[in-house]
Amino acid sequence: MTEYRRILLDGAATQVVRDGDDLRAADGRRVRAADAVHLPPCEPSKVVAVHLNHRSRVEEFQTRLPPAPTYFHKPVSALNAHGGAVVRPERCRYLNYEGEIAIVIGRTARNISAKEAGGYIAGYTVANDYGLHDFRDTDAGSMLRVKGSDTLCPLGPGLVTDWDFHGKYLRTYVNGELVQDGSTGEMEWDMHYLVADIARTITLFPGDVLLSGTPANSRPVQPGDVVEVEAEGLGRLRNHIVAGPVPVRDDCGAQPTESEEVISTAFGGDWQFRGIRPPRR
Repeated sequence: MTEYRRILLDGAATQVVRDGDDLRAADGRRVRAADAVHLPPCEPSKVVAVHLNHRSRVEEFQTRLPPAPTYFHKPVSALNAHGGAVVRPERCRYLNYEGEIAIVIGRTARNISAKEAGGYIAGYTVANDYGLHDFRDTDAGSMLRVKGSDTLCPLGPGLVTDWDFHGKYLRTYVNGELVQDGSTGEMEWDMHYLVADIARTITLFPGDVLLSGTPANSRPVQPGDVVEVEAEGLGRLRNHIVAGPVPVRDDCGAQPTESEEVISTAFGGDWQFRGIRPPRR
């Protein structure tokens, strides 16, 4: 396996290779990985995410999987990187982490089979598919603001090639405490299936990203929290939450809400059935 990263090196976006604790550029320059300013490890034209895939998440919501995967789109303006700040806008309270594994496309893919899909994948990286559930009442179909607001798609720290996705753990930590503990073994549809499914009608280009779903126990985080997602063999993606200094405008558009749908989704389905509300923080 080889791990590629994109960093700012002397002010320029540069692809580097991880070499132990160092990152090495093609011209021989080196920088310590811990000191580098990271960029997303790929430059996608689109980011496509599956709604439900992990069985533990399905069980948590007391629902069932559809016959085939369903998807939503995150705009590339939501991209973020290892070490970056994730912004919770003012007047919003329900910003949830979702630790995931991201598939990165390496060759243009269209109308391919699941058996062929592996040959079209450049590699894999760690993702955190943050959701701003305050807007869930109005964007439940498209998920545009819920999942596509600025900074809500961190990827990294690197792109790992030749990674075998079978039976790998996927864990999320908030301030050092384990909050999600899943595995690729609980995914209903594997990485190759997802690529083939999307490529039936949507051309996938090199750099494009598919997010493969999150396990149970996605919950809200607060400004000041440090969130880390670790996937076995892919490394650990770290981000911190900050408060947006400018409130969401109230002179246009749908406003943040705290409906039963918002509360239920943010807290894993429990609150809807218990008829109570979570404590304020």
